Amino acid sequence: MRLCLAEDIAAAQLEPLTLTRPVHDLWLGGTTLGSKIARAFGIGEGPQRRGAVIRGHLTRVQRERDPHVVLNDPDWLARGPLVVVNSRWVPPAGFEAPSLASPCVGVCEGEPAFAVVAPDDAVSSLTAHGMGAWFERMAERHSAADVGGEWIRRPWDLVSRNAAHIERDFAESGRRGVTNRQLATLALVGPSDRLNIHETARIDPYTVFDTTNGPIVVGRNVWVQPFTRVEGPCYIGAETQLFRANIRGAVSIGPNCRIGGEVEASIIQGHSNKYHEGFLGHAYIGEWVNLGAITSNSDLRNDYGEVYVPLQGDPVPTGQAKVGCFVGDHTRTGMGSMLNTGTAIGVMCNVLPAGLLLPKHVPSFTAVLYGRVGPGFSLDQMFETARIVMSRRGKTFGEADEQLYRGLYEQTRLERERAFQRTHDRRADFWPVAQAGRI
Repeated sequence: MRLCLAEDIAAAQLEPLTLTRPVHDLWLGGTTLGSKIARAFGIGEGPQRRGAVIRGHLTRVQRERDPHVVLNDPDWLARGPLVVVNSRWVPPAGFEAPSLASPCVGVCEGEPAFAVVAPDDAVSSLTAHGMGAWFERMAERHSAADVGGEWIRRPWDLVSRNAAHIERDFAESGRRGVTNRQLATLALVGPSDRLNIHETARIDPYTVFDTTNGPIVVGRNVWVQPFTRVEGPCYIGAETQLFRANIRGAVSIGPNCRIGGEVEASIIQGHSNKYHEGFLGHAYIGEWVNLGAITSNSDLRNDYGEVYVPLQGDPVPTGQAKVGCFVGDHTRTGMGSMLNTGTAIGVMCNVLPAGLLLPKHVPSFTAVLYGRVGPGFSLDQMFETARIVMSRRGKTFGEADEQLYRGLYEQTRLERERAFQRTHDRRADFWPVAQAGRI
């Protein structure tokens, strides 16, 4: 069986997280969405077995990030029988993959989730923009059956469901138990068969692991320093370091992060820093993000009401009372930054504290100065900073990355201009009042 992970136009509803990566690379529980789909269909990582249809601006950089996945290739799509899966669909537990012997369509909540197709199903013409219409044609042409599962429609869906998927991924992985050698350096609260620590991980004395409420997975070459407490369900990715951290459960930390302070019910994609004290809750943080010392976010309104998140500048109801912040790649916050409930920050932003809650909507490539959104550094300055940041982890900010971000700069221009205009209008309304107050 060959697998094609396909994006649709609803990928834009997951911004700012999907500005710089395909939907199937978003994290949920202990794996990415794409890994969950591949596991459900029993498809390994062999050559030419996995392909993807993604938005065009991501193609070049994604080829470098994951060279084993065939991207946007009509010839590969038409080569033989294929299962095409919407990347936003999460298969249910116990899912049984269909046979390739006959074409069919799997439906979740009334929407096509995947289709088993033959080359004559015009699969070679499949594009991210036209995927919805293509799936509708497949549903009309082939037999359809409800297969269950769930949809990821907005960024907060990933955060709110993360705890359940950490537990599910732990159960499906078969990981069990911890060695006596590992137990010798830590304090364990709860069942030992819900703790799995990779043999290369370093766990210093005076650390506490609490599996009472869920399993804990500690990945390869993780370093947990003294006076750290980790509460399950929790996944800690390879090469990550925890510095006197208080990890309060429902947390997934991707590879090569540096984390301190208090973290609750959050996902950190990877290669990001939160070294110091400060609270991070019900949040999704992208890659190469640096949260300055004492940066904290609110994840609950004072009136306990529904949280609205300004995605692309327009407030979107979440249907939830606990929603934190969503931060795009290569964004930095200054020491003492305070993020409001339901904040959305784009890519390559520079957020500086102002002694008050900062704006909830920060478009990509902007700066927050004195509590207001304004123009950020030049692209060349941002790229030079990215090169320095990535080189510290042995990575390179190359030509493909630069091309991606130059394209995103143009793609997000209108959103920035709208935000600047709103800031200007608020200043115009405020100035006469301020003048009167001084008289």
